[in-house]
Amino acid sequence: MSRVPEELEYTDTHEWIRKEQGNWKIGITDHAQGELTDVVYVEFAPKGKRVKKGEAVATIESVKTVSEVYAPVDGEVVEVNQEITEHPERINEDPYGSGWFIVLKPLAEAKLLSASEYRKLIGEA
Repeated sequence: MSRVPEELEYTDTHEWIRKEQGNWKIGITDHAQGELTDVVYVEFAPKGKRVKKGEAVATIESVKTVSEVYAPVDGEVVEVNQEITEHPERINEDPYGSGWFIVLKPLAEAKLLSASEYRKLIGEA
């Protein structure tokens, strides 16, 4: 069973969002990292880039597949986690902590899922 922290919000494309001082820290869920298996490479949208909701903000390569991390809202990338480019295994080890991807300054509102709604989505409710 995947961990789904109550204090976070989620998307139906398996990103988590932690709202901090008006910005949104974004990563992938424990469920998503488990499906990907061992992550070996990460690439980000550059800091300062404006993105539209649904646009890829990062690419993840695992031993199994290549996947995208999507912007849950229109926004501007204000920070990227360079640490995981050198240590992509942190995404698997600590997806809700040191394995985060980007910080986005939201430029719109978005409908996000609660922890219980996300658990239903992944069949763990």
